[in-house]
Amino acid sequence: MESLARTANRGSVSTGYDIDYSCKFERANNEQIFTSNAAAGNRKTWTFSAWIKRTELSQDYHCIFSCGYSNIQIMANDRPRLVLYDGTSYYADPEMLMRDTAAWYHIVVQVDTTQSTAADRVKWWINGDRVTAFNNSTYTNMSQNDDFDFGQAGSGSGAWLRLGDFFGGSEGFSGYMSDVYYLNGTAEDADAFGETDSDSGIWIPKKYTGSGYGTQGFKYEFKDSSALGTDTSGEGHNANNLSNITAADQATDTPTNNFCTLNPIFNVNSTVGNLTISEGSTRAVNAESAYKSATSTIGPSNGKWYWEVNITDRNTITTIGVTMPYYWLNGDIAFSGTVYYGQTGQRHNNSVAGGGQDSFGNGYTDGDIISFALDMDAATPTLAVRKNNSLVTGNNAAGNLMYDLSLTGSSGTFLPPKEDGYFAKLVGYGANTFDINFGGYTAASISSAASDENGYGTFEYAPPSGYYAICTKNLAEYG
Repeated sequence: MESLARTANRGSVSTGYDIDYSCKFERANNEQIFTSNAAAGNRKTWTFSAWIKRTELSQDYHCIFSCGYSNIQIMANDRPRLVLYDGTSYYADPEMLMRDTAAWYHIVVQVDTTQSTAADRVKWWINGDRVTAFNNSTYTNMSQNDDFDFGQAGSGSGAWLRLGDFFGGSEGFSGYMSDVYYLNGTAEDADAFGETDSDSGIWIPKKYTGSGYGTQGFKYEFKDSSALGTDTSGEGHNANNLSNITAADQATDTPTNNFCTLNPIFNVNSTVGNLTISEGSTRAVNAESAYKSATSTIGPSNGKWYWEVNITDRNTITTIGVTMPYYWLNGDIAFSGTVYYGQTGQRHNNSVAGGGQDSFGNGYTDGDIISFALDMDAATPTLAVRKNNSLVTGNNAAGNLMYDLSLTGSSGTFLPPKEDGYFAKLVGYGANTFDINFGGYTAASISSAASDENGYGTFEYAPPSGYYAICTKNLAEYG
């Protein structure tokens, strides 16, 4: 876990600067935050810093920050791009790809056209590392002291500062943003906003202590759910338009406490495809007469963990539960896990040997909330299931969903080691919609806002005593 976190920036390490909130953006909903009343600023020099967690890949023009035709985006090939426009478009596209949907990335873009050396007029940092390899670097052809869109007065829609979209629309970002800075008139390096943790080697956030905001600069911490465009820099440069952004888009999934979500890039095989993932990788939808599945980004191997699934639209075949990693047996892909069947209330095991089923409890339907309490500390892991906060007992007074996790292959029957982790799993056939809630964000309406005993997560029901939200602060302590 530590090595994975260090190399992929999935961990949560803090040296006193904890980030409490992020904002969820959804491209399909045209969600953005913009400022249409910005005074004229410096069009030669600026810095943008943000932590981002992607939830949808392989769509072109995922705009993170834009003004006019100039923007910071991620392209369909998942490569980041800076576009600077003065009548001609200049590009600075780092070579690296950003495809890890379980990780928080820190990006810093610095533009300073006053520099005498052409290569120094644009600088990129990703997770604290200065980008030196570019796939496209026509920015070196710009003129010294050139003016670009950022910094112009907000006198028309093409001049507005936009977070999460492009002024032409339909080119928005899908994912989370946190700890966002825009400095107008100031060129700062990445170490003004982050540092390397000496113990883990993870690049972590730190508070910006400078004052270089200029006439347009801002800091968005997303602390006030009723005004997510509030500038907390002290300059008072609040966004004056939240386009389809509401209080429900505030999230607690942050770079200092990374929450589990659904994995939009996991695919079982060519037969069973992916559910369509959206809403911060917490909503899974199927609209086809075919099996579709989704699993979580984190599979704990120790500890006790809690999550909820809101059954938004249950039709045809619907199953929810857990799965273990996949294995090749007899040339076939196999997985060990157990799921709760919506129509009949049975529990099914899923293995290459054909699986099995038995009576478990009543089924579930639209509006039901199914919660899971996974005990990975037990010698044989258990998974207690509740429907609308009542234990589903069925033929098992403990409500334990675990059932025959062994696999049968050419070398005989074996049980995959629990050290490989148990992942949350959803399967649907036909029209189905699930809203899964690991605590960091959910599109489902929450009325009670319960948290675990450490104060993490926002759930409809309080997790049982000793069970925790699947997030990196809890994993560091219990996982």
